[in-house]
Amino acid sequence: MLDGARQRWVRSGEVELCVAELGDPLHPTIVLVHGYPDSKEVWSEVAARLADRFHVVLYDVRGHGRSTAPSPLCGGFTLEKLTDDFLAVADAVSPDRPVHLVGHDWGSVQSWEFVTVERTEGRIASFTSMSGPSLDHFGHWINKRLRRPTPRRVGQLLGQGAKSWYVYLLHAPVLPELAWRGPLGRLWPGILRRVEKVPAGDYPTSSLPTDAAHGVWLYRDNVRPRLRRPRDDVHAHAPVQLITPLEDAFLSERLYDELERWVPRLARRTLPAKHWVPRTRPDRLAGWITEFVTAVDAGRPGTAASGKHADRFGGQLVLVMGAGAGIGRATALAFAEAGARVVAVDRNAEAAVRTAELSRLIGAPSAWAGTVDVSDERAMEDLAAKVTAEYGVVDILVNNAGIGLSGSFLDTTPQDWKKVLDVNLWGVIHGCRLFGGRMAARGQGGHIVNIASAAAFLPSRALPAYSTSKAAVLTLSECLRAELAERGIGVTAICPGLVETDITSTARFAGVGAEEEKRLQRRTARLYGLRNHPPEKVADAVLRAVAHNRAVVPVTPEARGAHLMSRFFP
Repeated sequence: MLDGARQRWVRSGEVELCVAELGDPLHPTIVLVHGYPDSKEVWSEVAARLADRFHVVLYDVRGHGRSTAPSPLCGGFTLEKLTDDFLAVADAVSPDRPVHLVGHDWGSVQSWEFVTVERTEGRIASFTSMSGPSLDHFGHWINKRLRRPTPRRVGQLLGQGAKSWYVYLLHAPVLPELAWRGPLGRLWPGILRRVEKVPAGDYPTSSLPTDAAHGVWLYRDNVRPRLRRPRDDVHAHAPVQLITPLEDAFLSERLYDELERWVPRLARRTLPAKHWVPRTRPDRLAGWITEFVTAVDAGRPGTAASGKHADRFGGQLVLVMGAGAGIGRATALAFAEAGARVVAVDRNAEAAVRTAELSRLIGAPSAWAGTVDVSDERAMEDLAAKVTAEYGVVDILVNNAGIGLSGSFLDTTPQDWKKVLDVNLWGVIHGCRLFGGRMAARGQGGHIVNIASAAAFLPSRALPAYSTSKAAVLTLSECLRAELAERGIGVTAICPGLVETDITSTARFAGVGAEEEKRLQRRTARLYGLRNHPPEKVADAVLRAVAHNRAVVPVTPEARGAHLMSRFFP
């Protein structure tokens, strides 16, 4: 049983279904449908995160967990009978209101049936699908590629055919049952931990061997009949949110290329994760489900985020250092517009709060402010612990905090050097170590963005300390990228040129008096203002770099030119 859950039994034809409920029944109802070879406990982490705001219902599919199996098994797992089961559960737990449906793997496959057949119309308010296509849509997808083949379409067919290797094996008589009741059933938890990075714990349940042996009939009763003769009228009668794990070993992204044909109200999400996302990324799923269900109930059948890259960053937790102004604020707002949850951190508390407020206004489902001096190791440790405890492990870290210093080497004092390196280099080191270490420990990837500068590869006698700090950030980023790649964590160094930000008016000038320093600050600010390259363009480059996992990104034309020249005229 799930902790704190209320259990009931629901009769559906020849089987009894074990149903668990969490949360207040007066709240909107979300029904979670599990896949193969799972039981309802696969949803336990997601359900716990939803229960504060929703009435959460989980049930063991017939023949799985504590639900009884049909007799005989053959013919007892058709999509028609699975639809009967869903309606029986929905009528029992929410007789007067439609339910929000969420399915994973075979839970999603059967939920596509629920949301496209006439007899469920009016009972489903929304559907969130992950890692499980409609068999009818899949059948039409195959037929289109067989009837009008092109090299690209043939490649797609062959690619998905290779990913579907296990489906062929499950159609073999007797052998799958023997394997699951024997060695495979014992080895499966370890396989999930090693291959899928599923955390150790009380999942899967002890009923796994029996569940998997019974669930083989999901494939045998449905796959070949539907792929051979897919239904024609398979349009979804409720809004659909599609969550696609980009590293799914069993399903190609291309399966969903033409989904708008069948789903008029479709919201897409992508997730850098493998197949078993209910266990590996429950925080992200709970956030997206909450956002989608809330939007649908409010009469907005889609995701709240509509900005560029919303399908990639929606719901992700992004922390931006130096977010109080300039490139940091622009980057935080760009991620907010893409639907990310934003933590805006700056040493100026008022500026950080303002960035968080703006983030919420333009699309962030949640945004928080934090205050820290990035050069203070203890303060950074406290920040990392607080963010992790209150909001979760950061998915994307942007190390942007920095200060400027101009002046010749001989005029730059040891104190000047220490201040620049403490903020520009040690601040990045602290961020990468503390937040990157948590990403690595989680085992589900992430991305680190370090804001360097074109000064990193453009030597200047006027900027020895600043250039040295940024060159160190660039090299650190390249080293980290090599080290963290095997953990699925990308690292990008962003190298802007002349960008109009507040750093120009606050930069220090070594070896000059206070009045002369103010004059030089005003002159530099005017120069950067005439260049007129706003920080929003750097923010756009940050989002593109993360989306495409780029290593080193010079942003402005002069930065790109300097980067090219540095290779040939160092």
